[in-house]
Amino acid sequence: MTRFIHDKFAKDYLEELLKDYGEVKASEKVSGEIKEIDVLFTPAKQQSSNIQILGLLGRFTEQPAIIEPYRNPASTDEICDCILKLLEIKALVRREAKANKTKLQDSEIPKLWVLTPTISETRLFSFGTMQKAGWLSGVHFLPDALRTAIIAIHQLPQTPETLWLRLLGRGNVQSQAIIELQALPLDHPYQKQTLELVYNLRENLRVNQELEADDRELIMRLEPLYQRDREQAVQSGEQRLVIRQLNRRIGEIDTSLIERIQGLSIEQLENLGEALLDFSSVADLETWLNQQSI
Repeated sequence: MTRFIHDKFAKDYLEELLKDYGEVKASEKVSGEIKEIDVLFTPAKQQSSNIQILGLLGRFTEQPAIIEPYRNPASTDEICDCILKLLEIKALVRREAKANKTKLQDSEIPKLWVLTPTISETRLFSFGTMQKAGWLSGVHFLPDALRTAIIAIHQLPQTPETLWLRLLGRGNVQSQAIIELQALPLDHPYQKQTLELVYNLRENLRVNQELEADDRELIMRLEPLYQRDREQAVQSGEQRLVIRQLNRRIGEIDTSLIERIQGLSIEQLENLGEALLDFSSVADLETWLNQQSI
């Protein structure tokens, strides 16, 4: 049951990260038996340099890409199924090029990226994988004709470049990535949206009665982050409300006073909300703030 929860999180997460850089199709059906590609990405014609902010994930999407994330270690059969989907897409692209009487460029054929939280060396060896110069450890390429790479998330180095992939890992790998995500600057373009997706995952897991040990641990690790963010959101809302009330009561207040108000606790903000009803000037606000630091 929880596998489907994690699958939905992975698709929503990848779509959120990639939607600004091209067309993202989640659960795209392919011919033959009913099969679905988790994420099919087609880059925009004018690729944005901002995609570099996604690090290793951004490199995967420089060309058309099929991204298949797995919550549990991908089995041999599952990896073979992914390759089959790639070959079916490749055949479709070739047929379309032939029908349109256009020459098919190699860069138009998708590459397959299989994301697995862990994988054994034996399984990697069975697919004839190899490391390539210029790529990080944990990225294992199959022979070139197959246009496929297996990403062993647990082997990726713990760097900002791999953060967006390690968030799809398991256990300590995912937990550490969440801590790094929470520590990003508040103005980072993907921090807030990604944290909301992670918190939605937490809520969906909490209502499930059959949790694996990893999922229970994930919920426990997320709890303090979730509570802190929610408290910060409440505090920020209280600050905005109090500042609006002060501006109406005593006129526009300057930046230095706003900064002092932003440093108040929720309880102090609530007290200020009551006290300001008796203010008649900025001096009253300054006196009240000075009393809080005594």
